[in-house]
Order: sequence, then C-alpha cells, then structure tokens
Amino acid sequence: MSIKVSIHPFLLHLTDERESVEVSGNNVGECLNDLAGKYPGLREWLFEKDGKINNLVEIYVNMESSYPEELAKPVKDGDELQVVIIITGG
Repeated sequence: MSIKVSIHPFLLHLTDERESVEVSGNNVGECLNDLAGKYPGLREWLFEKDGKINNLVEIYVNMESSYPEELAKPVKDGDELQVVIIITGG
C-alpha cells in the first residue's frame, strides 16, 4: 500500500529537503511510524514520549483532519497525508 506524505516546510531539513515521501500503513500511526523509520529525526517532532501525536502537529488525510481518531484513522492505497506544524511563540 502506498501513501504519500506531504512534509511541512519547517521539517524539510529532516527529510533531505523532500517535500513528499511515500510510506505504507493501514492507519495514520503506521504511516507516521514508517516515515519516522525512514527519517529518524522526525520522530521527536511527530510523537510525544507516550507515543501520541505531538501537540504541535496536525495530521490531515486527503485534506481532512485526522482528529479525533488521529493515529487510529484508517488510510487506503492512494491516500495523502499532510503533516502540519503549528508554529507558536510570542
């Protein structure tokens, strides 16, 4: 199964400047784990220590929020995930 993940520009330095990466998985969590396996530097940005999605990250499946299912949200061949980083400060 092939899922395309669009990477937020803030994280491109961790993916060798690749704006999209092909991953596999049956749900968002499996896809993100596959992505982090290919680019280990992403793991700390994507996941909290308890394995949940980082509070500063939003995941969209085909331009629709994965919330509230988040990691358990199912995906199918040809779907596209978008990784969005919420920039904070002030």
